[in-house]
Amino acid sequence: MLRSVLLYTALVFCANTALAGEVDWQAAKDGGLDKLVVTNDAPPVAETTFTDPKDGTHTLADYKGQVVLVNFWATWCAPCREEMPSLDELQAELGGDDFQVVPIATGRNSVENIDRFFQETGVENLPVLLDPRQQLARQMGVVGLPVTIILDRDGNEVARLMGDADWASDAAKELVRQLIAG
Repeated sequence: MLRSVLLYTALVFCANTALAGEVDWQAAKDGGLDKLVVTNDAPPVAETTFTDPKDGTHTLADYKGQVVLVNFWATWCAPCREEMPSLDELQAELGGDDFQVVPIATGRNSVENIDRFFQETGVENLPVLLDPRQQLARQMGVVGLPVTIILDRDGNEVARLMGDADWASDAAKELVRQLIAG
């Protein structure tokens, strides 16, 4: 009961902050994203390419103008298996012209294993993106999995979360709404 009251209070404050165009990072942390670290003066996001199963090449600059939640993951990663359905739900609910979840399988992850992983975990709304040599992950300072990096509309890193999180939680959705509104 007390947790519900605290969460509701945090969400009310978040909503008021969102109207002002600011992000209430503390409310997100208090709402369950406690491992979230706000990034100040982050270096520019790497221009390193990553691919899709059809050998198309992409960069994070392709998403400029959108708020982006980049998630580095792997098929062998147990916490990734827990987290991926919430990323899928977040994309289904809030993905569009203003926001995208960009999951990048880093390291050795065959497309067949990714497809099986998505099927087993019920993922339907996320693209298959690959960083097989871990070049992008290394350039972005990813040292463990999963790691989620939040980018603003200009492509700047604004926050990072090491480990898994419930991205379908009310606090996570409110955070994304605030970032979109900002």
